[in-house]
Amino acid sequence: MTTKFYFRIPNIICKLCGMELYGKKSASIPQKVIIILLEVVLLYLAYQILFGSVGAVIFGWFKWPAPVGNYQRSMVNFVFSIIIFLRMTYMMLFLMKRYMPYEEAISVPLAFSLYYIGYALLTCNTNKPLDGVDYIGITIFAIGCFFNSFSEIQRNHWKQIPEHKGKIYTERLFSLSMHINYFGDLLWVIGYAIISRNVWSAAIPVFLFCFFAFYNIPKLDAYLKEHYGKQFDEYAAKTKKFIPFIY
Repeated sequence: MTTKFYFRIPNIICKLCGMELYGKKSASIPQKVIIILLEVVLLYLAYQILFGSVGAVIFGWFKWPAPVGNYQRSMVNFVFSIIIFLRMTYMMLFLMKRYMPYEEAISVPLAFSLYYIGYALLTCNTNKPLDGVDYIGITIFAIGCFFNSFSEIQRNHWKQIPEHKGKIYTERLFSLSMHINYFGDLLWVIGYAIISRNVWSAAIPVFLFCFFAFYNIPKLDAYLKEHYGKQFDEYAAKTKKFIPFIY
């Protein structure tokens, strides 16, 4: 699971970002079941916000006018959420090998509520019909999902080969960026924001970029340098850190 928003700081947040957990192997089935169940609840709430009465109830709490959305736009938003849930569930169950603490089983759904619930609330009051801008957003979302999922799948397959043990993975999509999976995360979040057509949505990808660029990537790079040494230095010298061809 690549996108990590952990809210208990500073010690828990450092622990859960995975640097101290990469060497601890465990299936962590109970924790993963908790995440799946909580995210199903969040998806149900998102559905009720977009197509039921929950959105109107929440808007009423803040004395805002009742939301009047667009059905097709709301459907695209909800399909986005289903896709993210399925992708992340697959990656968590089949690609994540490290131990997952119970704190993470709670904090991960809290983080994803920002997308499932946050973007549903931002979308449910946008009654503008889908247009060319939205199709661009759908394309960006699809590209982001591809970069995020397939980079992780490619790396996982490579690491299964015994002679690759102790070596850093630098091939295929990871040759475009050292953290191409994070770049994929940023893209699909931008796609969500575009579909909402709400100016406040821009705050979420901006926050995610800052989180990756100024916190998560530096911590992960420090771990990789310590673990791989010269291999990491050579990789970093020839590969962009986050955004291909730019940064």
